[in-house]
Amino acid sequence: MQSVFTGSVYVVGDNIDTDQIIPAQYLNLVPTIPEEYEKLGAFAMCGLPDSLYPQRFVEEGQLDSQYSIVVAGRNFGCGSSREHAPIALGSARARVILAESFARIFFRNCVATGELYPCESADRLCDLLKTGDVVTVDLDASTVKVLASGATYSFKNLGDVRPVVDAGGLFNYARQSGMIASS
Repeated sequence: MQSVFTGSVYVVGDNIDTDQIIPAQYLNLVPTIPEEYEKLGAFAMCGLPDSLYPQRFVEEGQLDSQYSIVVAGRNFGCGSSREHAPIALGSARARVILAESFARIFFRNCVATGELYPCESADRLCDLLKTGDVVTVDLDASTVKVLASGATYSFKNLGDVRPVVDAGGLFNYARQSGMIASS
């Protein structure tokens, strides 16, 4: 599995809730239907207020984001238990979320769906980085390196969570490890 991700970051603050990640009007899209899964990505983070986030995560008319890494403050993914939130971000081609902390159910949904690596940073990266900065996230070393400055920051090791995300989610992991029969 891939362990190093290099890409542009999209930076948000504290308490970004699931309605900002994927507003309720898009929850009728069914992620198991490939065309609808693709559409979910187009709406990722569209609930953020334009006044605070004038740069869109996904440009109008696009399905994918140019930002493969989201940097956030505290309590990312708070609010409802909708699994559409990490799915929408994954559909938009985000791979890693670096946050100071996560809402528990959002963290679990990232792992269960296998869409995103939820990495808890030791530093308040949302104050140190700006949207568009390019970083390299190394899951093996648990580090984030800012390409322009060379500054390196650390995050908590993903531990037992990582192989589940690597496998593509809980059910794939269970099948690969023999916990449930393959279909």
